[in-house]
Formats: sequence, structure tokens, C-alpha cells
Amino acid sequence: MTRQIELGGRFRLPGTAINVNRMGYGAMQLAGPQVWGPPRDMDAAVAVLQEAVDAGVDHIDTSDFYGPHVTNRIIKQALHPYPEELVIVTKVGARRGADKSWMHALSRQEVTDAVHHNLRTRGLETLVVVNLRVGGVMGPSEGSIEGPLTVLAELKAQGLIRHLGLSNVSPAQLAEAQKISEIVCVQNYYNVAHRLDDGFIDDLAAQGIAYVPFFPLGGFTPLQSSELDAIAAELQVTPMQAALAWLLQRAPNILLIPGTSAVGHLRENLSAASLELSSEMIARLDAI
Repeated sequence: MTRQIELGGRFRLPGTAINVNRMGYGAMQLAGPQVWGPPRDMDAAVAVLQEAVDAGVDHIDTSDFYGPHVTNRIIKQALHPYPEELVIVTKVGARRGADKSWMHALSRQEVTDAVHHNLRTRGLETLVVVNLRVGGVMGPSEGSIEGPLTVLAELKAQGLIRHLGLSNVSPAQLAEAQKISEIVCVQNYYNVAHRLDDGFIDDLAAQGIAYVPFFPLGGFTPLQSSELDAIAAELQVTPMQAALAWLLQRAPNILLIPGTSAVGHLRENLSAASLELSSEMIARLDAI
């Protein structure tokens, strides 16, 4: 059993009793290549989840369209019956084509089916947090999200969901969503080199809403990567660890969900929660 470590402090989702460590875990990489099919090593996938929870991770991000239907089943195999303090957040709003493509699934029937699929594959009667995924692969698209979010709000009223969040959304879409239901978290593409959401993060922090960035190393130019590499070398850590540490210091409402299918890499990611970047290092990273 892994010794529990400090995982970036705690954050309480607004209007809830949910209080989680800021360093969590994303389950997408537990599926096979291209997030399709079973993992190459099922025992290793189970071990990663058990190690994460033993280390103090109490926030796991997943979806039934990972695999599809793969990561949820691994989570159930590894962790069911689930620890009382474990918060598993899922996403709906997409599906996988037979060619492994990613497609929107935002009709009333698709959203409803997705919630029931997640309940079934995880062996639950209620989902703690469900994020509505809209937009493109890497960011939001214009347009109303009222239709699919209204469906989720109805399922919440029926007791199938406790809390709602959003993924790949703009500030305008959040404002629209808040007229339908309280929103506890937003999950968007953001990292030290891709900072279009800087203002959005600060607005969410003022409202007490969690911001959960994905792709912590995505979209870097060679020049940006070289600066991150240099700082990582000074700290004697990996570039991923430095990028995760920067995110934790960026804003108190940021929750991290780095993913991996290897126990060693998981330990590296979790240890980033104890890193402290100097003000000079933060300034250098901000400059990129």
C-alpha cells in the first residue's frame, strides 16, 4: 500500500459537501491504443487505480465512451465497492464510431442512454458528478447547450445525478447553463502554453467553481518546450511534473486529472503536487 501524500491541498465543489484533493487522476489512458478496446495489461490497469486511491487520490475522471465501456469496467473491477470519500466524475455528450472516431451524442435519447450506461458499467444507482461535453476536441464551439443540459437537469431531479459540470465550454455557455442548473466544475483545454482561459479561470474562482484542465503538455512549440525543459532540469523533475506544479500554483480552484497506465508514471505525477516553483520560474513560464 502506498503512503498517502499531500496532493495539492483541498477544494470544495460549490454548494456541495464534496471536498477533494486538488491532484486527481484521469482514467482515459487505461483503455487500449487510441482510447479503444481493452488495455494491453489488465492487471497493470487495475494496479494503477488501486495505487492512486491508496496514495490519497479521491477524484477520478472517466467516461463510458472511453474504450468504449472499458475504463468504467476497469474502475469497477479495481475499486468496487467504492470508498465513501471517492468522487468519480463522468462525461456524457460523445460517442465512438466503429472507425474509432469521436462524435457528438447530444440528443435527448443519447444523453439519457449515456447516463444509464455509466450507471450500469460502474454498478451505481446515482452518479456524483456528470459533465456535459460539447464543443470540439480541443475547445468550445459556438451555440446553445440548453437542450442536452436540460435533459441532464431532469435526470438530476430524478435522483440519477447529484451535480452537474461542463466540458469544452465558453463563458457564455456557462452563463446559459447556470440558468438551468448549478454548475460545480468546468473542464477545458488549458496549460502553461495554451492560456485562452486565463480570464475564465479567474471568473470561476470568484464563483467558487472548480476548473479542471486537460492536456497539460498539449500544443507546445519547440521554444516553449525548451523553456519548460530547462526549468524541469533545474528542479530535477520531468517536464510533466513542472507543468502540473505550475497549474496547481496558477489558481486555487484548479483541480488536476493527469492520466497514465503505469504505476511509475502515476507516482511521478502525484509527486508534482509537492513541488514549489519559485516566483522567478513562474515568471519565465508565464512569458512563454
